[in-house]
Amino acid sequence: MSDSTYIISRNSDMYPARFEGLSNMPEELYVMGVLPDENAPAVAIVGARMCSRYGHNIAFTFGKKLAEHGVSVISGMALGIDGAAQEGALSGGGKTYAVLGCGVDVCYPRSNKLLYDQIPEHGGILSEFPPGTQPLPYNFPLRNRLISALADVVIVVEARKKSGSLITVDYALEQGRSVYAVPGRVGDALSDGCNYLIAQGAGIAWSVEAIIEELSMQASLSNAAKAARLAAAAKLRQLSAEGKISGKCPAEEKSSCKSGLTEGSAVNERPLPLGVDSGSLKGKILLALGSETYSQDELAERTGLTVSDLNAAMGEMLLLGYIEEVGRARYVRTRER
Repeated sequence: MSDSTYIISRNSDMYPARFEGLSNMPEELYVMGVLPDENAPAVAIVGARMCSRYGHNIAFTFGKKLAEHGVSVISGMALGIDGAAQEGALSGGGKTYAVLGCGVDVCYPRSNKLLYDQIPEHGGILSEFPPGTQPLPYNFPLRNRLISALADVVIVVEARKKSGSLITVDYALEQGRSVYAVPGRVGDALSDGCNYLIAQGAGIAWSVEAIIEELSMQASLSNAAKAARLAAAAKLRQLSAEGKISGKCPAEEKSSCKSGLTEGSAVNERPLPLGVDSGSLKGKILLALGSETYSQDELAERTGLTVSDLNAAMGEMLLLGYIEEVGRARYVRTRER
C-alpha cells in the first residue's frame, strides 16, 4: 500500500455517513485523496462506455455545471460517460470522486491515467478492494452500489436496455436515491435504457437546473424534517416537565407501549391521519416511527414488513406528507391529516 493510500474502517468517524442505514456496505474503504464532504450535495453520473459524441458532451457539461454549483460528482472513472462527467467536474473547478472496481493503486482503464492522476488532488479515489486487486469483471457490479450510496441523485446519460448502469439504478432505488435519465432518440440503442427508465417513472434530466432544483428540494425536505424532530423533542421535554410522561409502561400496556411513553405522551396525542387504519401498511409504519427517525432496515425490523412493502407504502407517504426523509435515507413522521 502506497503512502498516499489510507484505510477507513466502519467504526471510524470518517466512515461515510451516507452509508448509514444501508445494507451490504463495506467494512473498510481504501482511499487516495479525501471522501466527499457530507454537507455538500453529490450527484452520480453514469452511462455507457461506448457512448456517442452527444452522450460524451452531455456528461461533460452536466459534470462541469454541477461542479460550478458546488455539487460533488461521483462516478466510476470508466471509459465513456463516467470519465467525461469527471473531466467536466475538474474543468468546472469542482470536486469529483471515483469508485473503482480494483485497488486504488491500479489505474483502470489505463487510457484514463491523466484523469486518475488528477482526481486525488480535487477529490478522491476509493475502493472496497485492497491495493493490488486487479479489475476483475465481477468487481464492477459490486462497486456500483457504492457509487449510488455516495450520491443524493443518480443521473444516467446513455445506456442500453441491458446495461451495467441499470445495476447502479437498482441499487439507487433500494437506497432511496433519486434517479434521473437523459432522454434520447427513439430507436437509438444507446438511449433505450434511459427512455425505459423515464417510462418507469425516473426524472427527466433535461437540464442541469432540473437537477439543482431536485437537490434544493431534498435539502428543504431535510430541513423541514429536522425542524419537525426539534419540535417533537421540545414537546416531549414540556410533557416531561409537566409530569405527563412517567417513563414506565403499565403492565397491561407493555405490549403496545413504545419508547417508554405512556398514555398522554406525544405519540398517543398524534392520531393516525384520517382514512389510515392502524392495521394498514401506512398505519404500521406511522406507529413504528412515533417521534423517532429510522432507516428502512430498522422499520422493516420494527414492523415485520418486507422492504418491497415498505418501498411501496413509503413512496406514497412521502408524497402525501405523512413522513419526511431526513438526510441520508432516514425517515420521520412529520405531520397529521
